[in-house]
Amino acid sequence: MKILAFAGSNSSTSINYQLVKYTVSLIKGHEIQLYNMANMPFPMYSADAEKNDGFKNSLVEFKDEIQKADKIILSVNEHNGGPSAYFKNLLDWLSRLDKKFADGASIFLMSTSPGKGGAQSSRSYAEKALPWFGATIEGTFSLPSFNHTFDINTGSISNEELKAEHQQKLEEFLLS
Repeated sequence: MKILAFAGSNSSTSINYQLVKYTVSLIKGHEIQLYNMANMPFPMYSADAEKNDGFKNSLVEFKDEIQKADKIILSVNEHNGGPSAYFKNLLDWLSRLDKKFADGASIFLMSTSPGKGGAQSSRSYAEKALPWFGATIEGTFSLPSFNHTFDINTGSISNEELKAEHQQKLEEFLLS
């Protein structure tokens, strides 16, 4: 099975990317393609930018990888109670390439934040938005209070209850 994994953040210190890296480290026996979106800049979407400059090759290639993947692992960040401008912009560009760019995609949707909500508002947005593009959300997980529940030295969830919940939801997703 081919799994595409990424965070909806372009921060070089993204805690959501750390959660994605941890998640894929638990998966054995599958082909995993891990994208660090901090290495994938693109302009803010506008009709003028699309008309004058077209689509960046990196976006076209990323859309192709989404469409080739059997499963997708995605963790979304939150800015001011909603999705980050980067993630929303990514969806805008991808949907201009192909309205159903995620057609048939099976997604394990996660989120984390330093706060107690675990970026659930942003995750909720993504849960509603991604099916418009053809995706099916097969599992969800939010990690609250990242700085208290994730050990950056070991790169793993440190809260045993949340670790077990994450593992169970990941296993269910992989079997779906």
